[in-house]
Amino acid sequence: MDKNRRTLLNAPLALGVGICLPLQARAQAKGASAPRKVVMGQSVPQTGAAAEIGLAFAAGAKLYVDSFNERKNNPGWTFELRQLDDGYDPARAAANAKKLTDDGADVLFGFVGTASAEAGAGVAKASDTVLFAPFAASDTLRGEAHPYVFHVRPSMADEAFKMVRHSSTLGQTRLAVVADDDAMGRAGLAAVKEAIAELKLPPLVTSAFIPVNGDKVDAAVAALTKAQPQAVIQVSLFNNTAAFIRKMRKAGYGGAFMTFSVVGIDPLFTALGKEIGGIVITQVVPSPKRTAVPIVKEYLAAIDNSDQTPTYESLEGFIAAKAFAEAVRRAGKGFDKAKLVAAMNSMNDYDIGGFRINLRAGVRDSVRAIDLVTITSDGKVVR
Repeated sequence: MDKNRRTLLNAPLALGVGICLPLQARAQAKGASAPRKVVMGQSVPQTGAAAEIGLAFAAGAKLYVDSFNERKNNPGWTFELRQLDDGYDPARAAANAKKLTDDGADVLFGFVGTASAEAGAGVAKASDTVLFAPFAASDTLRGEAHPYVFHVRPSMADEAFKMVRHSSTLGQTRLAVVADDDAMGRAGLAAVKEAIAELKLPPLVTSAFIPVNGDKVDAAVAALTKAQPQAVIQVSLFNNTAAFIRKMRKAGYGGAFMTFSVVGIDPLFTALGKEIGGIVITQVVPSPKRTAVPIVKEYLAAIDNSDQTPTYESLEGFIAAKAFAEAVRRAGKGFDKAKLVAAMNSMNDYDIGGFRINLRAGVRDSVRAIDLVTITSDGKVVR
């Protein structure tokens, strides 16, 4: 077991799962001088199909919260991050969201998974709460029906457009999609079709769904082998992605593979090893090794004081937590929901440290850059 995997599997011990201390955000029982406690409620898969992604994202968020709370120059508030396991099950995510809001969370934060994010958004709307920085949310959560859902990562449409346009510049117009048979997979397929239509390219030669959390990819392999696309875009978690790539190559397919960032670049490398060579993956945060980027340098400094190792998913959690902290700073110590929402709406081109975010980006984000990276067989990431 490599160091990254070992760190992630040990992460629940460091996360303080399910801690529920008395809420101070709405009343200062200890007096006016006591720092206000801002409670962030997170439902995240610490077990199940997306556990490695969920653990890393959650650990990165906790890393920022801990580093903030340990500062000597306290600004007048601290953060408490309450993290509950949902096992990548949207029903459990909804139950967790209700528990968190009932227990006084000021905001729902960082739900991982498209269906789980939708479940969290439903509870947030019913409880008049903000949902901040969902990971892998569908683009439907960016519409006018969800004015209190704020996104740190760009949309699936942004990622799909980047991949489809890249393929077209290489003359690869015979495209196919393989997707997990769930909310994430369906949202990704819709995003690719939208990008193809926008770029006026030929329709997909075929698409196929595969069961979540397994390696039952034979039917999809047969369908795509018959269609012979020049490039395959995948909307699936790392385990299905790895199984599909292996069996396609074994069947003789020599075309390109591309995948959305939700695959989890680090767990995908763990799953594929040297077979990862040549796969193109979208990335929505900088490389955790780019020390010239200030936010990465800050993240690595925090990592040095922990038992974690740097990953893309952990860095994204760190960035999401820092973005929320900036929104709280702008809203002010005595903020209410209206002030917090106004602060978030103002962050449409926020430099978080050599990296710009747009909380109200809509479907197409002109501020944020999305990288396309490949990984060499020895694990080096190449932009």
